[in-house]
Amino acid sequence: MEPKISVVEHIALTLWVGGLWTIGYVSVPILFSVLEDRHMAGSLAAPMFSAINYIGIACAVLILIGMFYRYGTQCLGSWRCWVVTTMLVLIIVGQFILHPMMEDIRAEGLEEGSNLARQFGQLHGISSVLYMVSSLLGLVLVIFGLHRREQSI
Repeated sequence: MEPKISVVEHIALTLWVGGLWTIGYVSVPILFSVLEDRHMAGSLAAPMFSAINYIGIACAVLILIGMFYRYGTQCLGSWRCWVVTTMLVLIIVGQFILHPMMEDIRAEGLEEGSNLARQFGQLHGISSVLYMVSSLLGLVLVIFGLHRREQSI
């Protein structure tokens, strides 16, 4: 019988991956399609991404604790553990490296065609790719589950 923490892990995965997909592929695109002011849409989208990043960090930590609780250091041999860890690293890079850099550029003012706008676009592109990779990895975990069906990892 699996320990009860498995339920917490599944709820955390559902919240995290569902939030990634809902914010990144539903809510934010709607903001940009409805609001004529792209700056305003971006200003609304940024805290949504930050919120799901912090949720993701908390969920990743809960999931990894659950994996270590269940399997000990054996979980380090599981691709699932490495997928969660990769997603966590992607979030940390996006939230604590790319996001502050983008905010600094935005604070300086973005004029279309300027060097700052180009830098912002590059950072935004990198951030978008990291987000997409994370959301696809999350989808893999949802499809295949956090744990193998049998007792061993």
